Amino acid sequence: MNRIMFKSKLHRARITQADLYYEGSLTIDEDLMDAADLLAYEKVSVVNINNGERFETYVIPGTRGNREICLNGAAARKGQIGDDVIIISYTTMPDAEARKHEPTVVLVDENNRIVSTSRSVDAYTYVGRKN
Repeated sequence: MNRIMFKSKLHRARITQADLYYEGSLTIDEDLMDAADLLAYEKVSVVNINNGERFETYVIPGTRGNREICLNGAAARKGQIGDDVIIISYTTMPDAEARKHEPTVVLVDENNRIVSTSRSVDAYTYVGRKN
């Protein structure tokens, strides 16, 4: 049996651009992609903390080092510049491997700079960022 598991996430990334007429879906700075183990064209779920929208799309590499998170095409209707989002990737793995799996969690600040990277989620010690 295989299970679909949470692989990695960018937690509380801030939308820096939205381009309704650009072909594609979600542009992410390549440094952030590397930190969260995201590949070009990989499917992701996006959760908008500000408005509750949830949608699936795919990743497009952005310029390395510019810290951009850009909603493109129809995804641009799901958020606004300044909204905080959680970008989540998943993977499929055998049950035995899934029972030992630890995801990669990348926390970023309000400027999409990496604050920390960990291999687990601990809801009891997480301190949320204030806008």
